[in-house]
Amino acid sequence: MSTRLIDRIKKAKGAPAPARATHSPELWQYKRELHARLIETLDLSAIQNRSREELEPELRVTLLALMEGRELPLGPKEREHLALEILDELLGLGPLEPLLRLPNVSDILINGPDLIFVERGGTLEEADARFHDDEHLMRIINRIVSQVGRRVDESNPMVDARLRDGSRFNAIIPPLALDGAMVSIRRFGRDPITRSDLIRFGSVPEELMKVLEACVAARLNVLVSGGTGTGKTTLLNVLSSFIGPRERVITIEDAAELQLQQRHVVRLETRPANIEGQGEVTCRDLVRNALRMRPDRIIVGEIRGDEAVDMLQAMNTGHEGSICTIHANSPRHALRRLETMVGLGLGNISDRAIREMIGDALDVIIQISRLQDGSRRVSSITEVTGMEGIVISTQELFTFRQRTIEPDGRVRGTFSGGGLRPHFAAKLVAYGIKLSPEIYRFRMDV
Repeated sequence: MSTRLIDRIKKAKGAPAPARATHSPELWQYKRELHARLIETLDLSAIQNRSREELEPELRVTLLALMEGRELPLGPKEREHLALEILDELLGLGPLEPLLRLPNVSDILINGPDLIFVERGGTLEEADARFHDDEHLMRIINRIVSQVGRRVDESNPMVDARLRDGSRFNAIIPPLALDGAMVSIRRFGRDPITRSDLIRFGSVPEELMKVLEACVAARLNVLVSGGTGTGKTTLLNVLSSFIGPRERVITIEDAAELQLQQRHVVRLETRPANIEGQGEVTCRDLVRNALRMRPDRIIVGEIRGDEAVDMLQAMNTGHEGSICTIHANSPRHALRRLETMVGLGLGNISDRAIREMIGDALDVIIQISRLQDGSRRVSSITEVTGMEGIVISTQELFTFRQRTIEPDGRVRGTFSGGGLRPHFAAKLVAYGIKLSPEIYRFRMDV
């Protein structure tokens, strides 16, 4: 067991046990008493090097023994549940633990201590869980961010972090959040989503997946574009699975969440400034450093600012086959956002020069969208062909068009190819990849 966990147990005597909306005041008080009595029984020196998996069975027996002789309106199952809640608070993340154990929850959204929502299958619903008060919620937030060396307080009221299972964590607290601390957790499955999964879900047809696999194998520079919650990171994980096992891959993220399966992966993560405002390491710093690390591929989890300059320069100077994501609602919007970011990073440079840099660097833009029924689909595969006058020229190779919404809420549409032979077809051949010309005329109703 870590020293940080030991310190947490030492401080936990006055902490309330985890809460549920159905607990009566009497049960709340009993939980606090039971929580404190359990801590008093612990021999910290004996549990220092033990994991939760080892400790939980013993502590559960101790808790149930402490409950004996008390007249409570609880049956055996309720007592077991009560014991689990207290263990979650002591060894885990309190009221979040039951939600994190659910395999079908993709998002957990906390709007203050009394209101928690979860997303299942694209639909938001209120969860039967809550925190005791604002202080309890802040204690769990600090527990999470301290595990990855970050902090959140009035001087730094916004923070990104990750949970132990790789889930993305964001918190914003007062004074910026007016109604108490707000938390957003984006969960990722314990088993990474694979190529076959995306095909089975209907996100990408088999034929389009072959094209995407060919693009990555032939070392084309790929930009994955989409809005919030569309599945950019999931698609990026799948695309990375097409990278050869002998290639050196460097990933750069604000909060590490990519789940690459190759052995030769170097994971880099940005760092915020400390309490004195020093020590910040930005995404741009990491991109520049990655160029000195002999990368075969560079993967940037999300381009947000002036790191776009160094990423495009890397793509233009021998680091082909790089992949990154960007928040944008269409391929053209993605290009405009890149122009803005490069302009901010370079300063005195003409719009034409910026566009030439982008047109020379990028090969393919994959647009992914979230539909009304909660499903995610690749809505466009667009080739960047260079410059046409002063404009970046593109051609759409494949698209998904929505036709209708069924009475049960499911979206119906059509994947189709435009029949255009891409400019990068010659590069695919040079890498020994052969795609039938018919694939560019592909059509499938879903």
